[in-house]
Amino acid sequence: MMQEYDHEFAEFIYYTPGYLDKEAQLWPVRGGRSIAKANYKVGPKRIECYSLHLVLEGRVCLEFGDKRVELSKNDLFCLYPGRTYDYYALASDAPLQMNWLAVDGTRVKGLLGLAGITPDRPYGKQMLTSPVKEAAAKTLDKMAGTERWHPAVSLALQGMVCELMALLIPDTEPVHSSEPSRWIRACMDFMDLHATEGITVQQVAAFAGVHRSYFSNVFAAQVGVSPQKYLQNIRMEKAKRLLTETDASVTEIALSLGYPNLYTFTRAFKIYYNMPPLAMRTGAKG
Repeated sequence: MMQEYDHEFAEFIYYTPGYLDKEAQLWPVRGGRSIAKANYKVGPKRIECYSLHLVLEGRVCLEFGDKRVELSKNDLFCLYPGRTYDYYALASDAPLQMNWLAVDGTRVKGLLGLAGITPDRPYGKQMLTSPVKEAAAKTLDKMAGTERWHPAVSLALQGMVCELMALLIPDTEPVHSSEPSRWIRACMDFMDLHATEGITVQQVAAFAGVHRSYFSNVFAAQVGVSPQKYLQNIRMEKAKRLLTETDASVTEIALSLGYPNLYTFTRAFKIYYNMPPLAMRTGAKG
């Protein structure tokens, strides 16, 4: 329930994290809802966590460093720890109304970065979709209804905060849009993880959101080998390790690495290593 203060009507909600919150490296600290009076002004101030402010109505001016930005309905801004901020209401047809959620943990800065919110640009224009506002309100309601810490509450709040962050991250552009080297690295991570499941180059290109030929050309230029060769290298290195370090049968190894049958694996292995699989196993034991 909101109470009246000098420059606003506000509800303040507090949460004390437990060990599960700390292990997840992401947890809420406090939050609230406010309707500003005409003289609303906060700062200069610093905080020790990350405080997301969602502008639901009205207009607000945020000052940080030597910069200032005017924000309005459906914009948001974030106060970063250890930095000085001022923010105050601007004249508007509707009074400034905000929901805010302060979060902490080592994961927060990276997640905000994925949403395009950074210390140098701690705000976003027109980011408050209906799902974002609903997720934030749901998180505040859960915090307000929590009387004491409990593992189930902790896990529920972690999920809610992650859902809110996920909704802020744009998904309208392919992963390669801003920095090609980063999207190629993401593709390599995908291939490292799923190579033994028999994935194809076409599936990796689909993961990147680009045409196969474009993906193959850029991948080869940056990595030095074709994506098909990269997948083969992963499988062959794992095959060698399984042959020399385990007693798994050659058939078991072939199927475990995503090959359709023993013949296909043996042929690929002989071409790659210039010897059949059993010869490598014998040589390792000898």
